[in-house]
Amino acid sequence: LHPVTENEKKSSSNQSTKLDTVKERHVAGVILARGGSNGIPLQNIKLLAGVPLIGWVIRAAIDSDVFDSLWVSTDHDEIERVAKKWGAKVHRRSAEVSKDTTSSLETIQEFCRMNPEVDIICNIQATSPCLHPHHLIQAVEMVTKQGYDSVFSVDRRHHFRWQEVTKGGGPDTKALNLNPAKRPRRQDWPGELCENKSFYIATKKLIDEGVLQGGKMAYFEMPAEYSIDIDNDIDWPVAEQKVLRFGYFGKDKPELVRLLLCNVLGCLTDGQISLSANGDERVSVNSRDLDGITMLQRKGTEVGINRGPAKLIYKLSQKTGCVVMSLNEPKQVEVEKLMKEKKLEWKEVAYIGNDATDVDCLSLAGLSAVPLDTSAMALIAAKYRCQSTAGHGAVREFCEHILHSLQPAGNPQCQTCQYDQHLVKSITQTHWPYDNIYCFLSQLLRQTGLSTFSEVNAALFF
Repeated sequence: LHPVTENEKKSSSNQSTKLDTVKERHVAGVILARGGSNGIPLQNIKLLAGVPLIGWVIRAAIDSDVFDSLWVSTDHDEIERVAKKWGAKVHRRSAEVSKDTTSSLETIQEFCRMNPEVDIICNIQATSPCLHPHHLIQAVEMVTKQGYDSVFSVDRRHHFRWQEVTKGGGPDTKALNLNPAKRPRRQDWPGELCENKSFYIATKKLIDEGVLQGGKMAYFEMPAEYSIDIDNDIDWPVAEQKVLRFGYFGKDKPELVRLLLCNVLGCLTDGQISLSANGDERVSVNSRDLDGITMLQRKGTEVGINRGPAKLIYKLSQKTGCVVMSLNEPKQVEVEKLMKEKKLEWKEVAYIGNDATDVDCLSLAGLSAVPLDTSAMALIAAKYRCQSTAGHGAVREFCEHILHSLQPAGNPQCQTCQYDQHLVKSITQTHWPYDNIYCFLSQLLRQTGLSTFSEVNAALFF
């Protein structure tokens, strides 16, 4: 040990001041979401796995806790409404930077002029729904703590590239990144780094100079499972399958769901009542929904049913082993009494409901869902919107979502069968010829990381 000299004290003081200055730099997240998308109309707020597209990246950005402010830059009223609902501020961009020909840089430059307190900008792409908070935390720290001026996201790809030739003739094509005489095996080639367009981080100084990438540059490599970009309709079903497997569902993702509460009317039934000649009322329940409940019960989750005719609930309880729970209003109070008896926390509870009386429980539950044909108030409160309607597979879908959410991202034992109904729906409604269906399946296998569709019943297609 040796005494600290005055020069060392001064140096330490200067370093401390410098670090304090760095910490004080205002870091803003900016999501560009123009209303006039050329690919998919209003794609930025189109529901992807039950969540508006921008909702996925807003949630990840907020939970990263690295931004002093988070903005959605838009020219559209509905996008503004959705952005605010999900917790972002709104930069109402001018008509000058809302044209088809406007670049991202021009919009960000306008944002900087309107928000002079900002020092570092992270342009987060709305079309990257598999982004997670830890990606943003690590990348932003490369600028704020490691001294880089710009950082952008990439992923590793193994594509052999060839020079394009004009249709009217011209020189023969040639390989751009390989020797055709010594084609490497995939496992022997590290591949190439390509921008995956998830985010671009730059200092305000660079943006004022007219560039998003410059100065001391670095890339942030993201695993392929988190990299996806949505440009057109065919990307949408692929993105949906991928986000269900690798997407970020929030900080409070439960490690264990010990109780599922399910409405009978409006969730297990479709609202239709048939009358017999004797005036007896009858309702139907989908066997797939009951199978979904059984799947959860096998994993040790207790399932409680409520809100329905007494006879129906009793019969369902006998058939499925579900516990009958009479939840009076306000339901939140009743559920919390039940939780206290069972020594549960909200994060251990899953809830599927369908109307205004369910809103509080939908908001508080660790996992919550509504059928596709639910009320607006319940839809806003739920964390997941089923693509199936009430009485037609919504409960089964939510049960699969629960099981999938409890698996680590990238779990190789992910069940392909849970995606069948969405896959079939997206294909059959598009009316593609057989060859295109085959291409679509191949693309889906590649991008989701699945190995086979052996669980898909071919009879569903033809």
